[in-house]
Amino acid sequence: MKIKVVVHKAEEGGFWAEVPAVPGCFTQGDTWEELLQNIYEAIEACLSVDTRN
Repeated sequence: MKIKVVVHKAEEGGFWAEVPAVPGCFTQGDTWEELLQNIYEAIEACLSVDTRN
């Protein structure tokens, strides 16, 4: 599955990313490598949320 991720440089250093197709799915990292790992974890967490009552 391909998911578009938008990456931004953080003002305080490092990076932050958002996933436009998944509202509320954001993450950050101090390095590019850390950000990449965090993106995978954030997408997995956002898509695995159980919305049943």
